[in-house]
Amino acid sequence: MGDPAKRADRIKAVFGTLSKILATTAAVTMALIFVTETAFAAGQTPYVVGNDRGGYVRNRLIELNSLRSSGRPVEIRGRICFSTCTMLLGLPNTCVSPNTTFGFHGPSKSGHPLPADEFDRYSRIIAANYPQQLNTWYMQTGRTRINSVYKIKGSTLIQMGVRSC
Repeated sequence: MGDPAKRADRIKAVFGTLSKILATTAAVTMALIFVTETAFAAGQTPYVVGNDRGGYVRNRLIELNSLRSSGRPVEIRGRICFSTCTMLLGLPNTCVSPNTTFGFHGPSKSGHPLPADEFDRYSRIIAANYPQQLNTWYMQTGRTRINSVYKIKGSTLIQMGVRSC
């Protein structure tokens, strides 16, 4: 069997070599994952929004979370983007057409007023998905209409700092 001290030295040497191989493999794997994810995000097909009249806040929040986590670019290019569609404006990779008309209104239940506490809660949820200047405007003015909308052109939003497509 040989000298136990020499055997221990050989085992240490083998484990040292294995540790270096594993560390190198892990580093290369992580680098490949990073490069692949970066290339994928940069080359993603944009999510193009045509005419979108909105929908339920809950459903839009699910969509926003998915788009945010994927990093997929969003291009709002249709004639209209009303109601919850406007929440897409707060995503970091969103751009808008200057010709799109955006429609803003306060939260409601199928056009019927909500109790004050729910109205305030949903207003804050909606506004949290807007760039700061639009958030402030929405909380002061944009949410005051329930059965009609405030219309703002994409060109105006671009002047407020939203990126142009």
